[in-house]
Amino acid sequence: MTRYAAFLRGVNVGGVNLKMADVAKAFEDAGFRSVRTILASGNVLFESGSKVDAVRKKAEKALRDTFGYDAWVLAYPIDTVAAISRAYPFEREVPDHHSYVTFVTDEQVLDELAGLAVEAAPEEKIERGDGVIYWQVPRAATLETTIGKTMGKKRYKSSTTTRNLRTLDKVLR
Repeated sequence: MTRYAAFLRGVNVGGVNLKMADVAKAFEDAGFRSVRTILASGNVLFESGSKVDAVRKKAEKALRDTFGYDAWVLAYPIDTVAAISRAYPFEREVPDHHSYVTFVTDEQVLDELAGLAVEAAPEEKIERGDGVIYWQVPRAATLETTIGKTMGKKRYKSSTTTRNLRTLDKVLR
């Protein structure tokens, strides 16, 4: 059995409101074991004997069937999430800033997002990691930054989701 972390895109922001207890039940009904949710932003820990692609598809189907919305799930072995967090290239805690990790499953999208670093203002830090974009921005300007403006586009919906570094730390506890 592999311990996984799943990150649901767009849950409890922008109109898709789900109770995490219901999400946990949907995962359990889909056959995942030791299911636990973290915070209300769509973070799920669980165990499965399946490979990551099968886990992702199964979780998306369970959410779509249970809640009737266009669910997108990015799933990773918990060891991978820990390595991603450890590799955060910027100072982790900067006053009045957010430290983010954007998970990306599509290599072309990862290239596009990493390329935005040349357009970013000096106060927005962007660096490519292994399957992720590391990102740090002033707290009041998140949606007005280069990445912030780009991530809202429909094109990125199925292959990306962003988590605050503090949320990843909670997932990893």
